[in-house]
Amino acid sequence: MTRTARAFWLNASGNGLIRDETLPEPKPGEVVVRTLFSGVSRGTETLVWQGRVPENQYDSMRAPFQEGDFPWPVKYGYLNVGVVETGDLKGRTVFCLYPHQTDYVVPATAVTPVPDDVPPERAVLAGTVETAVNALWDAKPLIGDRVTVVGGGMVGCSVAAVLAGFPGARVELVDADPARQAVADRLGIGFALPQNATVGRDLVIHASATEAGLETSLRLLKAEGTVVELSWYGDRRISLPLGENFHSRRLTIRSSQVGTVGRPDRSYADRLGLALDLLKSPVFDALITGSSRFDELPDVMPKLASGEIPALCHRIEYGAAS
Repeated sequence: MTRTARAFWLNASGNGLIRDETLPEPKPGEVVVRTLFSGVSRGTETLVWQGRVPENQYDSMRAPFQEGDFPWPVKYGYLNVGVVETGDLKGRTVFCLYPHQTDYVVPATAVTPVPDDVPPERAVLAGTVETAVNALWDAKPLIGDRVTVVGGGMVGCSVAAVLAGFPGARVELVDADPARQAVADRLGIGFALPQNATVGRDLVIHASATEAGLETSLRLLKAEGTVVELSWYGDRRISLPLGENFHSRRLTIRSSQVGTVGRPDRSYADRLGLALDLLKSPVFDALITGSSRFDELPDVMPKLASGEIPALCHRIEYGAAS
């Protein structure tokens, strides 16, 4: 029986639409998934929406189940939670790195069962919490470290949420938007505007994707401290004060990117499984700041990209979409 799905596509900068698509018949080893929720990863999806993926990054920026090519038309996204409708996993709620689409067919190995004590509504954060786990594997914080996260967007707040449960860590979230104070309060960590941020930090995680944020991150470090750079700047160039006391203080800037697992003794599956286990904590609900229906995505996405809708994770609901 032919099955039709509906998918969100980007056609040009600022222009998105929902298309009907015919699903293939599942082959042996594949499953059909009906989407319950997806999440908009605002930072990355804004860059894609605006056509700002550099040509030399087209391959590395591809989402696992992306269709089309950058810049457009492209079907892009990677935070999807649904229910399996076929095979041995039938009836299980799963997470998949799939774009915004009502139904889809993927290999069974591409879905990860969501633990029973993780609400599907929260599980859309799994991909971003996985990025946070990887960043902290790269950063290697120690018990009692003084850690600052600069940039209170979706990724930065995910890192802060994981750090909030780290033994003995003194964590501060720094953002230019004073409204992020409320998120920090819900996470149980400190908050400061950039000009008031605490200095002498052992470790700074930078996730603001701004030149000013990276400058602030360097300023906050103690001697021989490390900035772990999570921001991705697309096609923008930035400048940094690497003269002055950068060398005399022996500072380090280290990149972290989720495409490579930050520990050689762990796999991609291990990392995602850990992220889903962490999401058993209701503290992560602070990162979901709004929701819309799937049918509203063509109108909602430009508002998310422009900041008209302020958001960390904006959840897309599919209750009546399919």
